[in-house]
Amino acid sequence: MSPDRTGSQLKPDHDSPPGEDGQFRTTRWSAVLLSAQTQAPGSQKALAELCRIYWYPLYAFVRRRGWSPEDAQDLIQGFFLHLLSHKALRQVSPLKGKFRTFLVVSLQNYLSDAADSARCLKRGGNVEFVPLDTKLAEEHYRLVPLDFLSAEKIFDARWATTLLGEAMGRLREEYSAEGKSFTFETLKPFIDPINSGAAICYERVADVLQISVGSAKTLIYRLRKRYAALLHDEVARTVCDPREVDEEIHSLCEALIAAEGRLGP
Repeated sequence: MSPDRTGSQLKPDHDSPPGEDGQFRTTRWSAVLLSAQTQAPGSQKALAELCRIYWYPLYAFVRRRGWSPEDAQDLIQGFFLHLLSHKALRQVSPLKGKFRTFLVVSLQNYLSDAADSARCLKRGGNVEFVPLDTKLAEEHYRLVPLDFLSAEKIFDARWATTLLGEAMGRLREEYSAEGKSFTFETLKPFIDPINSGAAICYERVADVLQISVGSAKTLIYRLRKRYAALLHDEVARTVCDPREVDEEIHSLCEALIAAEGRLGP
């Protein structure tokens, strides 16, 4: 995709079909930021959607750095506002690189510059750029003690689970739209990397869905193939060069392995 530098509407990648979320679903992060720099129509909404999806890894990063839940919430809101103010976007050239790297480095700089924490918190304390379910986030954060991991490693692992969750959510919606929610829930254990131990056998699937074992294997194969395609698509949105997708997936798998499967939801 060639990002539009003129300030026109965001455009989808030419090789990607439109998604349920419209143009944003198929737009790479570099195009979103370039459009936001020029204040293109729809750019702030697109950036807010990116922040909505990926805010929790940032929250976990800030919490691991020792901030309280309340301060972490304000810091994240302040950081998002910072992306659209203080000329933050005009100082970045997102023509290459990963959205994951851009966000965590930008956040680190934001926290470093905020030597006066009260001043930093005030930036986002009274304004909500992105709705954050911090109660649920804090429950997840406290349920999984990862003291052996650095804030950066936790961020990468949480980023990986976020991408997996987005792909899983899209797959669930596709099956639901076809009236196959029960089929999806039955087959889901075969593609759930966190709860893979709960996978049931082919014979059990055939029995539950009242089909042959051969048909069950076919359904599982198709499910896995589609899930892999959706995950590839989600990762592709966070890198600038399509050739970086496989490398990014490998890096995120390493992050999950480092977390030893203890991240939970």
